[in-house]
Amino acid sequence: MASSFPALDGFYQLLFLYLEPISTMLPALMSWFAPGPEWFHFQLIPSNGPVPTSLEPRTLMMVYQLGNCYLLLGLVSSLVFRAARDSLRQDLVAQERVVGALLTALALADVTHIAATFIGLPADIRYNVLAWNPMTHGNITVVVVLLTVRIAWFLGINRTSYYYSAHQKTS
Repeated sequence: MASSFPALDGFYQLLFLYLEPISTMLPALMSWFAPGPEWFHFQLIPSNGPVPTSLEPRTLMMVYQLGNCYLLLGLVSSLVFRAARDSLRQDLVAQERVVGALLTALALADVTHIAATFIGLPADIRYNVLAWNPMTHGNITVVVVLLTVRIAWFLGINRTSYYYSAHQKTS
């Protein structure tokens, strides 16, 4: 049976159409509701200290805005991929170009996100992966995996290519 989304098939579809949007929208909910903004802010840098009971108003606003960015990222990924799938069923080159454009933006964001997180870590834990908490692994380790899979997609690994890595025939 033919795929309903040839430009984003198999594992790529599972990861980028379902798992990644959920994993980017979940931090928004976690930062807004439960465990809440104090916990979310505290988890950005691994620490053994107690979670603060309140945040300064500017910091609280920043955490809420960061949550909004996570929500936006998840919604854009989910909705643009679905729009490409549903609107461009008969034009696989265009479908792949739209998917590739979004994956390019996400890959660039991956690189800057990894760098910002790594640079922001205190020097004593920056290279000590065992000292990282789940939030740090989410912001670095998981994003490195996502970037690697995006690069694999562009290289045409384990997929049929219609534009980005398709071999161009010369006339």
